[in-house]
Amino acid sequence: MLSQEQKRELLKLARNTVEEFVTRGIIPRYEAVDPLFKEKRGAFVTLHNKGKLRGCIGIIEGVQELFKTIIEMSIASATGDPRFGPVTAGEIKDIDIEISVLSLKKRAGSYTEIELGKHGVIVKRGSRSGVFLPQVALETGWSLEVFMENLCESKAGLPKTAYKDRDTEIYVFDADVFGERGEFL
Repeated sequence: MLSQEQKRELLKLARNTVEEFVTRGIIPRYEAVDPLFKEKRGAFVTLHNKGKLRGCIGIIEGVQELFKTIIEMSIASATGDPRFGPVTAGEIKDIDIEISVLSLKKRAGSYTEIELGKHGVIVKRGSRSGVFLPQVALETGWSLEVFMENLCESKAGLPKTAYKDRDTEIYVFDADVFGERGEFL
């Protein structure tokens, strides 16, 4: 979806945002020139500290321009992930950033349509929902069934076999995932 130059630019934007917000409490100004950055797109920003998850926040559906989403999710990942305390200025040198720019979601007829490592997945039943990005399957090595059980139970708070119920909606999406660690993912 994105060119190498676009990926570098978004990573630079995320890095600058985290650094400026954590060290000075300001949101840097950014003027989007690239038309793709002005599209309404969902995205996640994931922070790792020495290879360990340090924060991950995102939105599935584009409600604002991509560059604004990257700025907001960078700040939220650094300061608002409830699993972690805020990133400190001393940590910044050890933080690496990964970005996932999402496609539009589409409803799956069955969990068997999911391609592990390719699709991100959303489960929804009533007011409960949960999401896994495509890279979760690659990082965990889970089978499709274990992946879905963890998504239902751990992320959505549903029974672990809820993905087999007709009342549970399953959506899939693709993500262009890239990061600062080594080559683009």
